[in-house]
Amino acid sequence: MSLFRKIFGTGNEPAPGDEKESEYRPQAQPNMPVDELFTFNFKRNGGKFLYCENSDEMREQFENILEENDWFESTAVCYEPKLFGMLEENNISFDKAENPKFILASCENLIADEGSVLFSSNQIKQNKPNDLPTNMIILATTSQILESKSDGLRAIKKKYEKDYPTNITTVKYFEKAKEEDFLQYGSAAKNLYLLLVEDL
Repeated sequence: MSLFRKIFGTGNEPAPGDEKESEYRPQAQPNMPVDELFTFNFKRNGGKFLYCENSDEMREQFENILEENDWFESTAVCYEPKLFGMLEENNISFDKAENPKFILASCENLIADEGSVLFSSNQIKQNKPNDLPTNMIILATTSQILESKSDGLRAIKKKYEKDYPTNITTVKYFEKAKEEDFLQYGSAAKNLYLLLVEDL
């Protein structure tokens, strides 16, 4: 059984003891495995995490998100041809979409020590995070989880030996801060769903 499934369950059924208000929350620990550290920090930042064992389960969770938000037959932004099929299957328009409901994208890496998602021009073109729709559905795999941003930059350099992407940026804040936080100044909070597919 996967580590993610042990910690968080499938997301479909309540875990034992969920009815109590004081539910168990893992705490960041020194020497915590990188996947646990990412999950802890990502959820602390307000991200919505959906673990998927395979691509079929990922498509099912994608449809659940569309149903939950009433996004079927709406408009979206997507710059990656490999993802167009998921939108077409659900009658979602993505060509020159005006007022899109969400963006569907993959990512370069997931950064564990800050719980952020690392993007490049391959996923978001030259858009700044604030220019993207508030709602984001991001597809990633467990092998994309890296410890730090410098590890993510090294992975990009190794992956793209010639056509090095531009506009490398992270999205870190997934809910509006309850109090003014100077670290979030100038950053628009995103309603981000992460569909994480097991590939290890």
